[in-house]
Amino acid sequence: MHELLKMYLIVCPLIFLGGFVDSVAGGGGLITLPAYMMAGVPVHFAAGTNKVVNGCGSATASVKFFRSGKILLHAALCAALGALAGGYIGAEIAKLLSEGLLKGLMLVALPVVALFLVLKKDFGQDAGERRYSRRREMLVSLAIGLVIGCYDGMIGPGTGTFMIMAFTALLHMDMVTASGCSKVGNLASNIAAAVSFIIGGKVMWALVVPAAACSMLGNYCGARYAIRGGGKKIRGMIFVVLGMLFVKMLADLFL
Repeated sequence: MHELLKMYLIVCPLIFLGGFVDSVAGGGGLITLPAYMMAGVPVHFAAGTNKVVNGCGSATASVKFFRSGKILLHAALCAALGALAGGYIGAEIAKLLSEGLLKGLMLVALPVVALFLVLKKDFGQDAGERRYSRRREMLVSLAIGLVIGCYDGMIGPGTGTFMIMAFTALLHMDMVTASGCSKVGNLASNIAAAVSFIIGGKVMWALVVPAAACSMLGNYCGARYAIRGGGKKIRGMIFVVLGMLFVKMLADLFL
């Protein structure tokens, strides 16, 4: 009992923080997954518990964005469908390619993305009128889900962040709407992964309820912050996530 209480004290605050960050700009897994391992949870159980808990948080954020009118539902659902297929394909590719090669490519890509955001100040500002037909939005969203879902299956961290940027760049969504749509896509991949871990018996259920409550609260607060703060707040958080992701990749590669 004492050991479980210690786990709660380590995990719960970090899960809240990870949920907050994730609902704003993606990348919350960079905080939540290490939290379980810091508490002494074995790595496979940490991954499984993380997926179940993050699924609850993603659902909460998705509902908040939807109720605020910040989700294009047809685009979000197509992205979710693509993410399900992409996640499976990515996992299969990951079995064939060197993890070091994949992370090396990411170390090159991340500073380029950050530089792009610095130079293009108007990126992700209010989109105004829709520029594309519903059919094109659905096809592009499906492709976004497929490609970034594939990345999720191969590497994983920062999936929500890249999905936000893809919606913004390819469909000219404002960052708040892009963030809302990305949560639906992420929810789909979380559910698929969570089912796999549950069937495999790799979930620490004693942690799920308190951690899920903290994740849902963090995601709710983060979604509210993003909706009220607009694209400027999300843009700032994206820089934080890209920085965390770069440091993680660097550490994984060399340490």
